[in-house]
Amino acid sequence: MPEVWSSPVRYVECDQQGVVFNAHYLVWADEASNGWWSAHGLTWDELVARSIDPVVKASSLEWAASARWGDTVTVDADTEKVGRTSVTVRFTVRVGERVCCVVRNTYVCVADGAATPWPDDVRARLSAG
Repeated sequence: MPEVWSSPVRYVECDQQGVVFNAHYLVWADEASNGWWSAHGLTWDELVARSIDPVVKASSLEWAASARWGDTVTVDADTEKVGRTSVTVRFTVRVGERVCCVVRNTYVCVADGAATPWPDDVRARLSAG
């Protein structure tokens, strides 16, 4: 089951035509990621205490429809793939049932400035569900 985050579209997030500016989809994915990490039992406090730094290595966005001022967007966050040093999360941004954009973020586990394998217990938590 996906982790869900939701917010009304604010005027400041839109261009002069009332359509959401593309960069805000990445912001919404970032907002939803906090709940996704927590849903896997991984708080930022724990990650920091263990010197684990998940860094966004790559992002892709695929648009299907526009979100507009006055809409409420909902972002579903689902694990797509767990690798040795990375995890890819799919964020589906929608208004009601209408999909507006799919954002995929690949996070790499970084320690001391270099990619490193996820600790076994962290990989197990990322893979669960």
